Amino acid sequence: MLIINTLGILLIALIVWWFWLYKPKEVSISEQGITVLVENGTYQPSRLKVASGQQVNIQFLRKDASPCAEMVLFPDFNISEELPLKKMKSIILPAMDKGEYAFHCQMQMYKGTLIVE
Repeated sequence: MLIINTLGILLIALIVWWFWLYKPKEVSISEQGITVLVENGTYQPSRLKVASGQQVNIQFLRKDASPCAEMVLFPDFNISEELPLKKMKSIILPAMDKGEYAFHCQMQMYKGTLIVE
């Protein structure tokens, strides 16, 4: 009984860490921009870091044929773009103030964060 309870608590801790505490590594965007791979239900990288006050070029390469992967939305900027399958799509974002800005697919299954410092 003790072993089962211990395993249950460990499983609950793992679930909490995975869904609420885990944050992927942040990747800085260079002046040339960055390429984000859309594949297997994720954006890779999904946490993008950029300096405030500069325009940003993000290239998306969609390899996932899922209908959910067809669009990427930046709701804070009213940007919604279709991502063609197996082709690069460049999205230029305006200069931004400091903060965190979400981007996601239309169903919010694929999620990412733009961190402006």
